[in-house]
Amino acid sequence: MLTLDHSPVDSHPQLMGGTLVFRGTRVPAQTLLDYLDDGYSVTEFPDMFPSLHGDDAEEFLRPARGPTNEVDPGRESAQAACRSGG
Repeated sequence: MLTLDHSPVDSHPQLMGGTLVFRGTRVPAQTLLDYLDDGYSVTEFPDMFPSLHGDDAEEFLRPARGPTNEVDPGRESAQAACRSGG
């Protein structure tokens, strides 16, 4: 679950007038959306902005994409326990 404490983006009035930027950078989150609209892929974006950290762009987009088909290992264990009566 993405929370504000663990969000890849941040906003402060003193930094770029409060524009939503990727944490620890001056790269606006809107720039990622603009690049995607222009046909670039999310994997190309960090190459253009080396100050981004790891998978920040993908993490930012995750809530918009909704749930994936990946099984949550914790949920799988809980489901197995329920089936076995434990």
